[in-house]
Amino acid sequence: MKPGSRILVFAACMALLVAPAFASDLFIYPNAGQSNEQMEKDKFECYGWAKQQTGFDPMQAPTASSPPPEQTTSGGAVSGAARGAALGAIGGAIAGDAGKGAAIGAGTGAAMGGMRRRSSQQQNAQEQAQWEQQQKAQYEASRNEYNRAYGACLQGRNYTVN
Repeated sequence: MKPGSRILVFAACMALLVAPAFASDLFIYPNAGQSNEQMEKDKFECYGWAKQQTGFDPMQAPTASSPPPEQTTSGGAVSGAARGAALGAIGGAIAGDAGKGAAIGAGTGAAMGGMRRRSSQQQNAQEQAQWEQQQKAQYEASRNEYNRAYGACLQGRNYTVN
């Protein structure tokens, strides 16, 4: 998967993960009998203030704060077989049967190449999952900081915020 594609997939996943949070973030109650119009005005002004204070905009789609890890690939069965055949042919030639040595080397090399490739894929998946978890944690921390600022602004305007 190309790096740009991974970022788009990550953003889509983050949007799905955080979408429920937007709907259930805060409950706001007007303590001083503010009208709905006044409450919407105060909420909008506090949105701008909290965004300015924290640098976080909950209306923007989540973005990655760092690029995803590079996907590394090592040979595989075919390249392992080729290397094994070459080494086997050399060993077989020394023992007197280059063809038999090449066949044994190719089989062994293919098995080793396949194992190396699976190990590389597992490591890539683990690094990707760790990166995604880190991105999610950073997003949630920024979102919580924004919510604290937003709530403080509304409380300063005589609202109860939970």
